[in-house]
Amino acid sequence: MQTVVQVPGSNEPNTVREVVSALKKQKLEAKHEAKNWGDWIHLEGCSTVISIESMRGLASSATIEHGEDERNDPTLAILAAFHKLGWVGMDEDGEYPLG
Repeated sequence: MQTVVQVPGSNEPNTVREVVSALKKQKLEAKHEAKNWGDWIHLEGCSTVISIESMRGLASSATIEHGEDERNDPTLAILAAFHKLGWVGMDEDGEYPLG
């Protein structure tokens, strides 16, 4: 399963560092990994990963790729982190609040 989150159109993007910091404030051990094919945020002890779109270190969209059978499901903490940054969820019906 995937969840797409993004900065609302009227808001400025966040730095990848701010996103990682917000995740850490939710007690998640988040680590950023930049690859040629994109940026990823890995969570220690979780199979859930976050694919984050960034341009010159600024992020405005991310896809949370939920792991299966997570013992300690990080989804609520991840969504809380993005909510605190002012991001929203996005699905086929449009934007929706994360909080």
